[in-house]
Amino acid sequence: MTADELTTRDVDEAPAVGGERAQWLAALAKHRHFLRFTTRDLTDEQAGLRTTVSELCLGGLIKHVAEVERVWGDFILGGPAAMPDYTAMTEADRARRADSFRMLPGETLAGVLDNYAEVARRTDELVTTVPDLDTTWPLPKAPWTEPGAQWSVRQVLMHIISETAQHSGHADIIRESLDGAKSMS
Repeated sequence: MTADELTTRDVDEAPAVGGERAQWLAALAKHRHFLRFTTRDLTDEQAGLRTTVSELCLGGLIKHVAEVERVWGDFILGGPAAMPDYTAMTEADRARRADSFRMLPGETLAGVLDNYAEVARRTDELVTTVPDLDTTWPLPKAPWTEPGAQWSVRQVLMHIISETAQHSGHADIIRESLDGAKSMS
């Protein structure tokens, strides 16, 4: 399945809601589309290539964004217990995190895109069904988190959109470096 087909399918299956929740879903769909669109017409090998001095590749970026979205979805449902204590990460934990930015042997672009689509469907369902967007949880321990900080479901959704948009920009640069293709021109 191509990135365009996944986008069409996700839009067709988007839950019907209105108001603020519809705006969250539209923003998520827009930025997911741009991220997936960077992989159009690529082979698995191309999706795994580093085209800049960065360690990032297109398939790895999509893997990472899917993992971030999945973990924050878990946080929406279960609070900080759904996430690790990032201050206690081991070398093995850091290696696994680094692998989330790469296409590993045996991984395919189609598999990465399918996983991302499944994570996106779950998040979209959370947006439509979570009882209160103001539900707040303490953030997990992390070097980048202020002690005692809390986020609402709304703030988590803002973070997921920001993360997706930021990495969509990274992906656009990687794709342009790969073969000159651009997402927005």
